Amino acid sequence: MPPKVDIIESCKVVPHDETPKHRLWLSNLDIFAPMAHVSTILKNTLSKVLVTFYPLAGRLVFDRDGRPEVDCNAEGVLFSVAHADCTVDGLLTLFKCGGVCLGCALHHSFTDGVSAPHFINAWSEISRGLDIISVPPFLDHTVLHAPSPPKVSFDHIEYTNDGIYTTPTSPPPDDLVRLEECETAILTISKDQLDTLKYGFDGERNLSTFKAVAVHVWRTACKARELLHKQYTRFFLASDVRARLKPPLPMGYLGNAIMRISCHLRVGDLVSKPLELGVSRIEETIKSLDDEYIRSLVDLLEMVEGEKRKAWVSKNIKMTDLVLISWLALPLYEADFRWGKPWFIGNASLRLPGQAFAMHSGSRNSGGVSVTIAFESADMARFKEIFYRDLDSQAV
Repeated sequence: MPPKVDIIESCKVVPHDETPKHRLWLSNLDIFAPMAHVSTILKNTLSKVLVTFYPLAGRLVFDRDGRPEVDCNAEGVLFSVAHADCTVDGLLTLFKCGGVCLGCALHHSFTDGVSAPHFINAWSEISRGLDIISVPPFLDHTVLHAPSPPKVSFDHIEYTNDGIYTTPTSPPPDDLVRLEECETAILTISKDQLDTLKYGFDGERNLSTFKAVAVHVWRTACKARELLHKQYTRFFLASDVRARLKPPLPMGYLGNAIMRISCHLRVGDLVSKPLELGVSRIEETIKSLDDEYIRSLVDLLEMVEGEKRKAWVSKNIKMTDLVLISWLALPLYEADFRWGKPWFIGNASLRLPGQAFAMHSGSRNSGGVSVTIAFESADMARFKEIFYRDLDSQAV
């Protein structure tokens, strides 16, 4: 039986002080972003941090041409408090053991995976009594304005090629999994296991944490699905482009600056050849993500504005493929609201099979990594078995 949850309070929190009232232009990376959407202290400090992050207290509207933008009207954000009749292991809101769970839902049209922890950490700084936020938000999205006329120099197949996705139909095709046939799991990699994955048993390689974990998860997915060696498998990743632009986006840029890129390999090559093959393919893909490539995508999205279905994922990935999003570089465990750093941070939910997140594990697994993954229910047990078997063997 699920624990009893009582809603204690639900209210709207507005900025503590007067904030600028204006419309905030959104870049193409904002518009085409994927849509997915204690008590007294937190509420008071939320109202204060919203003075600096005031667009988050506004409303998403459309201009006269139908383009989305943010109306910075200080209408406020929803703030709810609940009590759960369970311990912190249940991961809800206010627990009978004294623990607290803070959940945030931010609209993807204005924030991405880098902006969200930026806001949460600023909120925690105000909660600790700091008068000045260490990294103020940069709010001007026109730094990503497309030129006129736009210039598209690359294919950007992740945004334009329907052939690499599968579109929901009724009945579903063989390579589309119903959401009810999908389950999620959090798999932990210890520091010792991670070191072996990165460096090998005898120091024969030297891989970054992300690339080592990414290829391990990608290979495990192919094996668990028992894909044929002659099939091709595609690996998708989301890359933060803030520092890749020339000049780089300003420190504290509050908006979308994440791009989806991908690479593919034949299954037989990926699972039977050394780990370094998959790593090199990912490295080549990331290396191609330079200023020219990024601005080409911004221009492409300018050309297809109003035809979002042609350019973004109203489609699901195929059962041969995997999406891995890295939170490894994000300061997720720095949000100290004056009661210590978080015990656990994770996603509220994952909706699509083949979608995974990699992040540091925090104090529960110091030096290790956690992989949260949604996978086909029929193959999840096999995925877990292969995931740990290959970690502890020479198979990688």
